[in-house]
Amino acid sequence: MLIVTKQVEAALFAHARRELPNEACGYLGGKEGRVSVALPLRNLDASPEHFSMDPKEQFEAVRSLRAQGFQALGVYHSHPDSPARLSDEDLRLLRQPGLAYVVVSLKDGRETMAAFETRDGAALPLELILAD
Repeated sequence: MLIVTKQVEAALFAHARRELPNEACGYLGGKEGRVSVALPLRNLDASPEHFSMDPKEQFEAVRSLRAQGFQALGVYHSHPDSPARLSDEDLRLLRQPGLAYVVVSLKDGRETMAAFETRDGAALPLELILAD
């Protein structure tokens, strides 16, 4: 289960819209499965079909989260033109245990979001709860 505040949800969709036509990406932080902050990062690939993050920015994001008393709970990225699911490429690349992977979709002008964990190369859906 992953709890996301409505403020974070709004920030994820806003970031995804700003980065169109490319994918947006970043880190999610919080405590005890409750996401309280999103840290947008640059998509080095500047692509509508995939993303990669700068390791230095990733390190700084995790350090910033810790300084705020949070832990890294997940990674998010957007799919400008496909559903909120992990692609085959995502499954090959997103394999860090203990992190949630949130996909924000803007397909057909609809904003949808889904969360997953990965295990043995498979995407396992996480219950995603929106909270105040």
